[in-house]
Amino acid sequence: MKKLLNTLFITQPDVYLSLDGENIVLLKEHEKLGRRPMHNLEAIVSFGYTGASPALIGYCAERNIQLVFFTMNGRFLARIIGASKGNVVLRKKQYHISEDEFLSAKIARNFIVGKIYNHKWIIERMTRDYPLRIDVAKFKMVSQKLSDLIVEIRECEDLERLRGLEGQAATSYNQLFDSMILQQKEDFYFYARSRRPPLDNVNAMLSLAYSLLANDVASALEGVGLDAYVGFLHRDRPGRASLALDVMEELRGVYADKFVLSLINRKIVNKDDFLKKENGAVLMRDEARKKFLTAWQNKKQEKITHPYLGAAE
Repeated sequence: MKKLLNTLFITQPDVYLSLDGENIVLLKEHEKLGRRPMHNLEAIVSFGYTGASPALIGYCAERNIQLVFFTMNGRFLARIIGASKGNVVLRKKQYHISEDEFLSAKIARNFIVGKIYNHKWIIERMTRDYPLRIDVAKFKMVSQKLSDLIVEIRECEDLERLRGLEGQAATSYNQLFDSMILQQKEDFYFYARSRRPPLDNVNAMLSLAYSLLANDVASALEGVGLDAYVGFLHRDRPGRASLALDVMEELRGVYADKFVLSLINRKIVNKDDFLKKENGAVLMRDEARKKFLTAWQNKKQEKITHPYLGAAE
């Protein structure tokens, strides 16, 4: 099993990454900002890409250390990995199934069942923990609708119909998302999902969380020899890690959504952590992004224990 080590997040813009011995060195305008040993790193994630030395890229590739680049807004740019793991027979089987929509649907429905079950679990947890602060009847009604959809999805063998059922479930769940925000209601609200650019504080955090989660899932898939770019629910599209998006579906709610809600409800972030640009795009300020990434790193070290995923032993 892959051991989760530290991820080095570099949030300061215009930083050049280089190698000195077995240490990563951060340079800005030829000034050394810092250095860090590489022996206990799982990944290096840089926001505001300037460049990386060939020596560092080669070192990371040889030792299976991810080298990942995002824009300052959190949009994924590139990920450098080493040689493919696993055996070619596994990947050939993956490609064969992906070409057959019937077989793809039988696999894809499992991702969607997991996603909806986990959304239902979040909803039921809210009714148990905060019955006086939410509309319990409304939450229960949506929970029952999700249960009905799970029954349909388990028998679905058509990709287009599967996407339609998933869309119905997502719409129902999103209608409750704003009600799960229990603190700072004037500054944090959710009316609809917006991206490229995110148009409010909540969507800005969700976009970053989903980008980080997709990158982590893609790395895990490639670590066991699968092709992260060939999916079953998400079909082939140049530059899109379709299988990573498939697998992360069931993790969106219990991992990314709950993480964002926790930051808001515990007041770890506040309205001053965000900046609104002239085009309406909302960005996280540098210090806020550092808080976000520190909390994300801590969360990666936790065990996920809930009814669908099961307890990690």
